[in-house]
Amino acid sequence: MNLQDPTTSELSGAYADLTEMSVEDAVALEVSEMEAIIAADPSSGRAEIAIPAAPVIPAPLPIAKRAVSGRYNGTSGGWQVELRVDVDRVRPMRKLSGDFYSVSGGTTTYFGSFLVKNPTVSVTATHVTIRGLGEFTWGAGFPVINVTIQRRLISQPQAPAALQFFNQINSPGASYNCGFDSTHFRTVRLEIDRASDVTSPVFSSYNTGALPSGGPARNLTITSAFAQAGIQMVPTSGADVINIGEAGSGATWSNAELHRSMQRHFLLFRNVPQWVVWTAVCQNHEFGSGLLGIMFDQLGPQRQGCAVFYRGLAGSTAEALRLQLQTTVHELGHCFNLLHSWQKALATPPGVDRPASLSWMNYPWRYPVGGAAGFWARFPFQFDDTELVHLRHAFRNNIIMGGNPFTVGAGMVNPEIMGDTVFDESGLQLAISGANNSFALGEPVVVKLTLDSTDRRGKRVHPYLHPNTTLTNIVIAKPNGVVVAYEPFMDHLVGPQEQEIAGDYKIEDSAYIGYGKGGLYFDQPGNYQIRAIYHALDGSRVLSNVINMRVRYPVTAKDEELADLLMGQEQGALFYLLGSDADSLRRGNDAFDKVLEKYGDSPLADYVRLVKGTNAGRAFKTIVEGTNQIDLRKSDVAEAKRLIGALNTPACRVDEISRAQSMQRLAIAQRSAGDEKGAAESMRLGTRANEPVKAKAMAK
Repeated sequence: MNLQDPTTSELSGAYADLTEMSVEDAVALEVSEMEAIIAADPSSGRAEIAIPAAPVIPAPLPIAKRAVSGRYNGTSGGWQVELRVDVDRVRPMRKLSGDFYSVSGGTTTYFGSFLVKNPTVSVTATHVTIRGLGEFTWGAGFPVINVTIQRRLISQPQAPAALQFFNQINSPGASYNCGFDSTHFRTVRLEIDRASDVTSPVFSSYNTGALPSGGPARNLTITSAFAQAGIQMVPTSGADVINIGEAGSGATWSNAELHRSMQRHFLLFRNVPQWVVWTAVCQNHEFGSGLLGIMFDQLGPQRQGCAVFYRGLAGSTAEALRLQLQTTVHELGHCFNLLHSWQKALATPPGVDRPASLSWMNYPWRYPVGGAAGFWARFPFQFDDTELVHLRHAFRNNIIMGGNPFTVGAGMVNPEIMGDTVFDESGLQLAISGANNSFALGEPVVVKLTLDSTDRRGKRVHPYLHPNTTLTNIVIAKPNGVVVAYEPFMDHLVGPQEQEIAGDYKIEDSAYIGYGKGGLYFDQPGNYQIRAIYHALDGSRVLSNVINMRVRYPVTAKDEELADLLMGQEQGALFYLLGSDADSLRRGNDAFDKVLEKYGDSPLADYVRLVKGTNAGRAFKTIVEGTNQIDLRKSDVAEAKRLIGALNTPACRVDEISRAQSMQRLAIAQRSAGDEKGAAESMRLGTRANEPVKAKAMAK
């Protein structure tokens, strides 16, 4: 057997050319056959002998046969295969997929995946056969796939699946006898931990018939919601209560703290792809009550954890339980690499945006047919069909936690997005600009976003301009012509919020877009084009102007060393998180220390001061590895004031909004330390003169 292609083999296999028939037709055939056997035929040629009339015996009911869909496993030589058959049971997608693993000694290594999108399903009274041309992650020599499964009575054990590969002229290749493993297509271990300040009951279950909905009434838990999609979620023995009492009352979580805590506390965390996911149930996030959940990303393997926040979710009413269920399933859906319903066009290859999708992955309040009320009245509490195909049949590395980064297999966008809008009656205008149009290599790239109304009557809008919420997207055309979507390092799920913009009132925000799920976005010198897309309440896609930015080539040895010190993946994460104590980011912090020590007079050092000053000014919580306790590093207000105070100079390269927010954060830290006078002065410096424009920080 060719060890580079598990479809190639000298073994032969038979293929039965069965008459194509649906599963429903086959059941009808069985019934008619049974009725024919049972029915008496008076002209059957029997001897005409008078016999007493026999009592009427009711005909037996047909005995049901097992469905064949599910997960199968087989081995041949040095190969293992996991086969997924999806032709019957609940919401069959009529697909066939699988993953191959290479076995050598005591090690097993993932090799590749395959998918048959449009198989022919043939059914007789005795067998189900699925056959079609597969798509592979490698160049398969025998790309035609045939699976035959015996149909057995419900009282019998599930039959194995005979998997056979063929080439295009129908010569047989490798064959595998695959034993039945599970009715679920994938199995994932789920660890859920709760912070001790979450005093309201944590979600257990919700009866979907408690309020009007678009589906049948049933009790749903997190695990059963995924089970109905064919995904088995197995709770682990974690379920810790994380004691954060040391942090004091009203403690909030930052993205950096959650990121570090997941790496240290998640009992099953490893820097490898694995079917394992972590959910942290917390009370407060520094973003405020509008933030309901976050899907984590981290350096290296991604999509391994998420968090939900009960400040905006708490309660035991039917409405609260419904939102708790939807939010948690939504965030876990991101961990499976599912995009929002209105973002499918950002995939590679581009999908179709579905803002009206009745899916876990939509926002109820953004539903274009009646808003939240319209969504809930129609929502069947399920993923849509396209998402279901992904969950059951996506190539392994595009879905497994710790596999490809979020949206990889879904990260590039159509270059035509840089073209002008043909027609726009949204009544809104989105503008994008840069504090600078020319950046040094390694300098954090920050853009300013402004949403204004072109309708004299004003417009109702949501205020979420920052790409962290993914309600505004940023696309970047690189110097090599490739157009990519900026994806935030952590995805924020926000609750409904609306406000009116009219006249001089507009919404403004700034965003650091130099680092995200796609790594470093401005990692090469040259000219870049940048455009923003705002997803309005009525479903409109409001396109901004296109701006040009240039990343300069380093000229001197100092420029080159500064670029090296500022450009690493860890440094990018620190810029995004506004600093962190995470051990995994130690080398990035060391590089920042060297910038301040050796090049403190460089304008680029101001970005480091912003990051390190912000981090110094906050108490930093970390869930201790293997325990339910937190490690609290207290704030260093003096250090924060020294670093952030140095930014208040005309020559500072940091944008105005980020500087204002850093001063406001410093004021909060000073007030917590009892320095009311210093807090008042910092708040004065952080108050911008052009209110009522809405200002936020470089990163949330």
